Amino acid sequence: MFQLLLRSQDLARDSRGRSWWQVVERERVVPAVRTAVIVCDVWDAHWCRGAAERVDEMVPKMNEVLAAARERGAHIIHAPSETMDFYAGTPARQRMQTVARIDPPASADRPDPPLPIDDSDEGSDTGETSWSTVWTRQHPALAIDDDLDGVSDDGLEVYSFLRREGIEQTLIMGVHTNMCVLNRSFGIKQMVNWGVDIVLVRDLTDAMYNPARPPYVSHDEGTRLVVSYIEKFWCPTVVSDQLLC
Repeated sequence: MFQLLLRSQDLARDSRGRSWWQVVERERVVPAVRTAVIVCDVWDAHWCRGAAERVDEMVPKMNEVLAAARERGAHIIHAPSETMDFYAGTPARQRMQTVARIDPPASADRPDPPLPIDDSDEGSDTGETSWSTVWTRQHPALAIDDDLDGVSDDGLEVYSFLRREGIEQTLIMGVHTNMCVLNRSFGIKQMVNWGVDIVLVRDLTDAMYNPARPPYVSHDEGTRLVVSYIEKFWCPTVVSDQLLC
C-alpha cells in the first residue's frame, strides 16, 4: 500500500470574512498494484540548457522512486512525447499499443484560469530565444523495465491502460509543469477532464520559466507558483518520498 498525503488548496474565508487560499491535506491509502506513475517528457536533450541541466539533476531521484514503486507493484508509463519511433517494436511500447481501446467520457467543462507566470517567450532562463526539437528518446539514465513498464505518448492509450488495469490513483512526474505536464493528451488537464484521479509529484517536476518575465521571481519560485496553481485548479500534489516508504 502507498500512504499518500495529498495537498490541494481551497478558496476559503477567514474569521473576518476575507478570502484566502487554504492548504488542505488529506491522507489516502491505495494499493500499489492499483497505482500508476506517468513520466512526462523526460527527454535525452532539450533546446534550453537550463531545462536540460535540471532534468539531469532530477533523473537519479526519479530512478530511485520509480524502482521502489515498480518493486511494490505499481505500473510505470514512460511518456517521452514525439519519440515513439525510437521505441517501436520494444515490449514496453507494444504493451501499450495492444491495449483494447476504451472510450473515455466526454470531457468535463471546467474553468481554466491563466497561469501565474508569463511563459510567452517559451521560458528559457539560459538565454536561448527559440525552441527546436532536439530530443530523440527518453533520458538514457532513466531506466525502462521492458518486462513491466509501458511506453506511450498517446492519451487514449494511457487512459485505456489505466482503466483496464483498474488503476485507482495515477501520479505524474516530469517536465515541464506549465506546458507538457498540464497540456499533453496524457497530461493533467485531459486526465482530470476524463475523470482520472491524478496527482502531481511536486518535487520531481520543473517549469519553463524565465525570471526576466512576469511575475519577476526566481526560476524555483516560478515553478512553485505553477505547482500552487495546479493545487488550486486542477489536482492535488504529493512528494516523491511517499512512494519510497
